[in-house]
Amino acid sequence: MVAVLTPLALIAQRWTPTPRALRRAALTAVVMSVFIIVTGGAVRLTGSGLGCDTWPKCTSDSLFVTPEQGFHGFVEFGNRMLTYVLCAAVGLAIIAVRSVKPRRIGLTRLAWSMFWLVMCNAVIGGITVWMGLNPWTVAGHFLLANVLLTIATVVWVRTGEGDAPPKPRVPGPVRKLALATAAVTVVLIVLGTSVTGSGKHAGDKSEVPRMPWDWTAAAHLHAIAAWVVCALAIAMWLVLRMVDAPDDTKARARDLLLVLLAQGGIGYVQYFTGVPEILVGLHMLGSAFLWIAVVRLVLSLRERAVESVEIPAQSDTSVSAGV
Repeated sequence: MVAVLTPLALIAQRWTPTPRALRRAALTAVVMSVFIIVTGGAVRLTGSGLGCDTWPKCTSDSLFVTPEQGFHGFVEFGNRMLTYVLCAAVGLAIIAVRSVKPRRIGLTRLAWSMFWLVMCNAVIGGITVWMGLNPWTVAGHFLLANVLLTIATVVWVRTGEGDAPPKPRVPGPVRKLALATAAVTVVLIVLGTSVTGSGKHAGDKSEVPRMPWDWTAAAHLHAIAAWVVCALAIAMWLVLRMVDAPDDTKARARDLLLVLLAQGGIGYVQYFTGVPEILVGLHMLGSAFLWIAVVRLVLSLRERAVESVEIPAQSDTSVSAGV
């Protein structure tokens, strides 16, 4: 009997990505994860959330957007089409990780989880349309996109590491402080959904239900969480210098502080200027950058030894010649 290889196994037989190609493939998934968050926000901020009034079709009679749906229909349908671009980016990352020699099974499974997250969030997006932009499903849609961003960032970092058991690079209390920073940042992001869920940008020009509280009170609570994150980030930056942490770890703490400074400035300006759409969009972009900075900081506190590669990576020229 002859074993039948899957398409991924066939590709892996012919191609071994270079470390640089592997990292770029994983980074592509991170970039697209950020992009889909921002474009999803653009759909909401332009009032195009129900531009396609059903799902998976755009209308009850058409799979595609029609001229009658106008600008809002094209915006909503365009965001749906970007899901395919996101799938392509995630697929590239999966193929690259699967083709590494020797095979990294744990990392491959982690990469595959990105694909299933994309599929699940597409369904939640459809449910959100069916429910007329219910603010709770909208919030869930956004938070699951951030889960995808988390996994994509972890895969990206892991492509530059080995698979040996992780070893700490800083003392235990410092690692606990980093985890506390990550936990409060999660609270901060969740509270951010309560601001948008009760605020001015409902996502459509029609009557859309809102979360049952005053958006200014939610914004104040969100700001308190932001100040707590800032205090923890400053403490982290100082402690890492006291324990003489590795330079790259200190750089991650510095990056987090810079992102927090920019994000806090945008947040306060948008609040005092009536939350204009452009600033809300920038704040969503900053939220994604903030979470990436936190994840990278936490991951930099440990290291995994890079094992020797038994099968050398193939250059693009050699792959082309083999094909």
